Amino acid sequence: MAPSALADIYPIPARHYSKAPSIQASVLHGPRDLRLETRTISDPGPNELQIAIKATGICGSDCSYYSKFRNGDLQACQPLSLGHESSGVVVAIGDAVAGFQIGDRVALEVGVPCDNCRSCQKGRYNLCPSMRFRSSAKSVPHFQGTLQERINHPAKWCYKVPSHVSLEAAALLEPLSVAIHATRRATVEQGDTAIVFGAGTVGLLVAAMAKLSGATTVVIADIDSGRVNYALSNGFAHKGYIVSPRRHLNETAEKFDAAKDIAGDITQIASLNDPDFEGADITFDCTGKEICMQAGLYATRPGGKLVMVGMGTPIQTLPMSASHLKEVDIIGIFRYANTYPVGMKILSSGALPSLDNMVTHRFKGLASAKDAFETAGKTVDKDGKLVLKVLIET
Repeated sequence: MAPSALADIYPIPARHYSKAPSIQASVLHGPRDLRLETRTISDPGPNELQIAIKATGICGSDCSYYSKFRNGDLQACQPLSLGHESSGVVVAIGDAVAGFQIGDRVALEVGVPCDNCRSCQKGRYNLCPSMRFRSSAKSVPHFQGTLQERINHPAKWCYKVPSHVSLEAAALLEPLSVAIHATRRATVEQGDTAIVFGAGTVGLLVAAMAKLSGATTVVIADIDSGRVNYALSNGFAHKGYIVSPRRHLNETAEKFDAAKDIAGDITQIASLNDPDFEGADITFDCTGKEICMQAGLYATRPGGKLVMVGMGTPIQTLPMSASHLKEVDIIGIFRYANTYPVGMKILSSGALPSLDNMVTHRFKGLASAKDAFETAGKTVDKDGKLVLKVLIET
């Protein structure tokens, strides 16, 4: 009888047992040049787990690499497997690993820091200069992403998923971690008013975490009415504002005037008719767009905070006097650190709106990755259905 047949009948005693040395991987070679390839995989190292990837969400950075072979200033220079919002099942265990069994369902934290630098020693390992992050072109050779049938990953950065939490929701623990990190850095307090620019996956989760952290008024803004309506109907935010696109704004003064108009409209909604309202305690920009950062400065109260969550336009013109004169703190966010354990508790508790429902489009198998990326780059699909989170199941 073949080993694979035996494995279906008897427990697998070998910690390194693997059905085959080769796997399928979705590999990007250039803009929109996505290929299905065969790779070999070794047994996991002493401190690693081998994970059969079951669910991978597609995020904005993945879409940027797919369409341009770059993400901001990071230019890919080698073939790259994308994907970093992932979960899967343990299929092999390294010799030095304790606490895991074959068949455990796990969520993957895909950034692997050095553990030795100043940032790592201070617990801010997301800032590690030697960080290797799956699906990012920052390190060379590139750290391959999770759009592969299996990967070997350090056990330290794998987290068990409770049986009542779906692997789809567990995959979204990655963007949820961004939201947890952002609201921690913002130090949201009970009774705060928060404004969130951007109602994509991260914006929705930031709004939900602001509510969970004590904000009693959360207003979410986006140019897409479908996303704003989704946020309100599913309990991610209390109020919504649909931003009218501003076109042909060439002069800085014109841009600032448009940002002031947006800020005035959204603060009116956030004020709940309080005549003494001075602006949001905390404004989160989850778009990276210049006009949203500008409007965010105008919409934040004296002594408040503007939190930069989204990474978009790299060079922006901002009305810094709006920060100086009001002492508005501008806080940068880069990924996350020390968030997965608490994120798993939050998921397990059911305290958030359903993350499973955030997945609007599911694609089966790595061969469907190209269609998945084409869909993820849109706000509505060919049938006019809202596109929010696209997920590839393997």
